[in-house]
Amino acid sequence: MAQSSWELELPRPEFPPSRPSVYVIEDEQDISRLIAHNLTTAGFDVSVFGSAVSVVARAQQQPPSVFLVDIMLPGPSGLELCKEIRTSRALQNIPVIFLTARNDEIDRIRGFEVGADDYLAKPFSPRELVARVRAVLRPSVPSHTSVMQFADLEIDPESMTVRVRGNTVFTTVREFRILEFLANHSGRVFTRDQILNAVCEEALFITPRSVDVYVRRLREKIEDDPRLPRYIKTLRGFGYRFDSPRR
Repeated sequence: MAQSSWELELPRPEFPPSRPSVYVIEDEQDISRLIAHNLTTAGFDVSVFGSAVSVVARAQQQPPSVFLVDIMLPGPSGLELCKEIRTSRALQNIPVIFLTARNDEIDRIRGFEVGADDYLAKPFSPRELVARVRAVLRPSVPSHTSVMQFADLEIDPESMTVRVRGNTVFTTVREFRILEFLANHSGRVFTRDQILNAVCEEALFITPRSVDVYVRRLREKIEDDPRLPRYIKTLRGFGYRFDSPRR
């Protein structure tokens, strides 16, 4: 099959120049047009690509506010594109939502493992589509406005930045919100469902098992030894607790 690399030209309605932008990577043009119509009507600036081929190069010149990526694409898959986005210094902080007909839990887990922030399964309603995009762009509402310091770990709610021993560590939007939530309630134990309800209210396809993936990825980024975590502790059969180790 020939690899598709088309880009859909869309009308640009008159909205304020600061409106958020969405890159839609979807090879079925009817679905692309439907997505573009609904997002444009909702006030987003939309660019549509038929494959992953030119997306990163274009995004590095003009970064979007969010990527909406179909997993099954001609050529490089959506999973491969997400990996490339997450390894790009200029793009790694931009939210990625997977859009796909796949609805098995294992496929959702794979998406979260490569760094996705959310997952939208086809068929979807226009209202749900817009809500998901807005959800990953909505800043969290922290109970602390100043930088939180725990031994060698710093969490800055205002800039959504995590530092370990002074070095900035990349986290996805969902990872940051989970870390921030647990740190804001240091010492308290939360079930996976409680964590989901607190930080992922709009993400219907994020399951309790997905929380385990997020926690594992966070430990790999903030812990000296992820197998013996100092910060995010597991209480088997119940959930997770954030501890504040001494300096």
